[in-house]
Amino acid sequence: MGERPVKTVWRHWTSPRFRVPRAVLVRLGTSLLVLWGAVTVAFAALHLTPGSVEQALVGPNTITPQARAELVAEYGLDEPLPVQYGRLVGRMARGDLGESYQLHQPVAEALGSQLGPSLQLAGAAMALAVAASLTLALLTAGRGRLVRGLSSGIELVGVSIPTFWTAIVLLTVLSFQRGWFPAAGADGVAALVLPAVAVAVPLTALLTQLLRDSLELALDEPFVLTARARGLSDLAVRLRHALRHALLPALTLAGWMFGALVGALVVVEEIFARPGLGRLVLTAVEGKDLPVVMGAVLVTAVLYVAVNIVLDLLYLVVDPRLRGAR
Repeated sequence: MGERPVKTVWRHWTSPRFRVPRAVLVRLGTSLLVLWGAVTVAFAALHLTPGSVEQALVGPNTITPQARAELVAEYGLDEPLPVQYGRLVGRMARGDLGESYQLHQPVAEALGSQLGPSLQLAGAAMALAVAASLTLALLTAGRGRLVRGLSSGIELVGVSIPTFWTAIVLLTVLSFQRGWFPAAGADGVAALVLPAVAVAVPLTALLTQLLRDSLELALDEPFVLTARARGLSDLAVRLRHALRHALLPALTLAGWMFGALVGALVVVEEIFARPGLGRLVLTAVEGKDLPVVMGAVLVTAVLYVAVNIVLDLLYLVVDPRLRGAR
């Protein structure tokens, strides 16, 4: 008697009309797990690194033991770590990121003032990388050993050169010597060019390698021969037919890169003296500013989840065959 309701529920749950709600629930569940995992790992890492949050909170000031105890109790640092962790997760679940120990301002305000420049730099670098990699891949895919070897060598150099070295070279040549671009700050489009180029160089190399390989595989497919037989030019075949089939792996890599960029721009932001989330997080980690670090980790994880959701939608646009599989 008890098997029939179970089978009925399972039949409804696996029916085609429930595929979309089920996919949404699965995506929501995995997104929450990603956010929880990021916060948990960051909390554990911050407490495992040398130094204590209590000492960072007190700073170099000399205070009485009673004042120290009151300060520690005020921030709940006298409680066991599991209790601190539980309160942190509960507070974040309510949207309360707390107050910075060092800046003495709400973490949401501190992050909000620095997130814009970081997103601006990450977006500009990603746009440059995507445009350059698309152009290079379309021009070099299937063009012969010499062209492919030259392109692969340049891409290998682009991946191997550290970003900080590229940034220093661009700063020295195009700013200090030529004076074409500002050396520091984040005022105007001109101040964005050199940092964006420095960040985009390794991204372009990686994306071009992947996109060219995918294009060459697509150009060997039978549908390409059919398109050529209909009289389409080589450029039209690449743009209208082969590129769509080659985009999916490149989209995946580009989304992962953008999600990782926002919190990894600290070196470039330091070199060009730009405001940004990376510099704020570096200062917070050094000073054991737990609320700022945890808030930055949560914001970065949310951005990563959002980018992956956008990618899922782009997959359906690029390859309509996936719509029936969802």
